[in-house]
Amino acid sequence: MDAISINNVTKSFKIFAERTATLKDRIINRRKNKYQKFTALENISLTIQQGQTVGFLGRNGSGKSTLLKLLTGILYPDSGEIEVKGKVSSLLELGAGFHPDFTGKENIFMNAAILGLTKKEIKKKLNEIISFSELKEYIDNPVRNYSSGMYMRLAFSVAIMVEPDVLLIDEVLAVGDAAFQQKCMDQLLKMKAKGTTIVFVSHDLGAMEKLCDRVVWISKGIVRSDGEPKKVIDQYLAHLANEENKRLIDESLVNSRINEQVNESVENEETTRSIDNKDPGRWGNQYVQIDNVYFTDYNHQSKFSFLADEQMIIKIRYKGNKEVENPIFGIAIHTIDHIHCYGTNTFIDYFKINRIKEQEEGTINFKIPTLNLCSGTYLVTAAVHDEHGNQFDFHDKKFSFMITSLTKDVGIVKVPHTWEQNV
Repeated sequence: MDAISINNVTKSFKIFAERTATLKDRIINRRKNKYQKFTALENISLTIQQGQTVGFLGRNGSGKSTLLKLLTGILYPDSGEIEVKGKVSSLLELGAGFHPDFTGKENIFMNAAILGLTKKEIKKKLNEIISFSELKEYIDNPVRNYSSGMYMRLAFSVAIMVEPDVLLIDEVLAVGDAAFQQKCMDQLLKMKAKGTTIVFVSHDLGAMEKLCDRVVWISKGIVRSDGEPKKVIDQYLAHLANEENKRLIDESLVNSRINEQVNESVENEETTRSIDNKDPGRWGNQYVQIDNVYFTDYNHQSKFSFLADEQMIIKIRYKGNKEVENPIFGIAIHTIDHIHCYGTNTFIDYFKINRIKEQEEGTINFKIPTLNLCSGTYLVTAAVHDEHGNQFDFHDKKFSFMITSLTKDVGIVKVPHTWEQNV
């Protein structure tokens, strides 16, 4: 049995480019305000079965919250039909429906009445609501004196204690502290077990995978994917990594053009044998020069953003300005706060390079089959020197890449592991 039915729903908004004209201006000058039409949702069709928990996933501005507001009846679609069966409770905006001058207790009665409870039913559940919210000491104070976290506690407590058939939740649980967030998650799991239909929007991908039976990815007002949580979340993360990669590449190209313009403006500078003394992050005699360091996948596609456990190649482009024997190339990876994660070089790894000739150009590839790193931005140091440690060219933390991960591991590296219990 379907609890929610959405058929070919479209919703758009008018975004005005200037202030609203006065009535006089409209009548005398027949002036109309200029606006752009923004389509928040376009031909959305979904059905959600009774007792199912569904998460709406997507970037800010993709239309997730608009869809929830359509389900609650706060907004109406331009076209299409929406049908929601049963008693609906919603948490869309922090403290929505609360009057700031009323006490917490008075707002419980008012909010629960709006959600369809009689006064007798509210009195029966009052102590339970107050107990869950953990606001007993403040329940007789006006809610204007509440913090945002206290607002959320009270609103969530009312919403779940009215025992709705359908519960709609926007990104409000992020306001609470860690202990209360876990308490809310436990309560949602209990409601799910009882057969409550739950629809919620969240950027907490771990919570979404844990709670949901199904995830719907919405992008730019259309459904991009709909199905098993892990599969859809992985698709979404891959998309985010790809989008971030495009942004970083564009940013890199802009910075590269700026650097070229700066270099062209510098006259009478010996570029092949010396390094700008104003750059404290680079030094060496330039017998071998590192022209660039960049990152690709195993298909040699340039990237800056990777998924955890993905493959990566760090490519070091070099040029020989003087013939050298037995050069050694090195790589080091650091966190954004300069913690040294890992470092090695061709000498340590028994990868021998006999010589680099003058005017020789080439690439050294450092291949990583599995990126066992936690989420974050990482800095890379690249260097080339001789067997005695004399630096030819040293770039200290000059290059960076990003790692995105679904898991909530903390630290730097992802250590392969399993758990077991022996009783």
